[in-house]
Amino acid sequence: MSNALILVPARYGSSRFPGKPLAKINEIPMIQYVVQNCQTSGFDYAVVTDNDEIEAFVKSISGNVVRVDDDVTTGSARIALAYERYFSNKNYDYIVNVQGDEPLLKGETIKGIVSEHEKTNYDIFTGVKRRLSSEEAFSNPNVVKCIFSEVSKQCLYFSRASVPFRRDDGPFDWYQHIGIYCYKPEALKKFVELPEGYFEDLEKLEQLRALENNLTLGAIELKINLIGVDTPADIHKIEGALSE
Repeated sequence: MSNALILVPARYGSSRFPGKPLAKINEIPMIQYVVQNCQTSGFDYAVVTDNDEIEAFVKSISGNVVRVDDDVTTGSARIALAYERYFSNKNYDYIVNVQGDEPLLKGETIKGIVSEHEKTNYDIFTGVKRRLSSEEAFSNPNVVKCIFSEVSKQCLYFSRASVPFRRDDGPFDWYQHIGIYCYKPEALKKFVELPEGYFEDLEKLEQLRALENNLTLGAIELKINLIGVDTPADIHKIEGALSE
């Protein structure tokens, strides 16, 4: 297995859910679930934050945390700064961006994504999940779709729209994008130095910047149920999933 570093961007400020990393799921702050998942992956990891409370809590559970207080707009930019300042001399083969609001993303899954990435030449690796066109999620713009080649395992496009469109009647499969990214270090550096892309701006999907600039993205098909936390209402969904 290659040498990988997991970085978890965790901001306190959020327009829809301030203080989200410390929101409690079954009386346990969400960021604690994420830290525990990182620990079970077997890789080095660190939470990357700009907040005193988050930093203090992660330290209180003996977790690894670094500060990046710069005013950046994306988690990718935050982890790139963290890597450059704290870890660039350690020669990691891959940098994994694990979202701080994905408490159900287990260490085994993270390890599997790195393992699949090292079998390929893709600059960036991510996850997709097969769904059915009849599902309500297909028409939901908050659920990102991926045009994914089962043959090459390459991501060809990402969209909030209901793609692919089927001209003939009948159900069909589509792929939902799962927002975990495994970067080669040089790909992460190049990615964050690129200007915002045209399609990125239209769709408000950062990963399209990579495709517009010839960075290749591959993916592994995941068979897990993930629930990201975007609003306080999502906490109850997570608690229900954990109880199952």
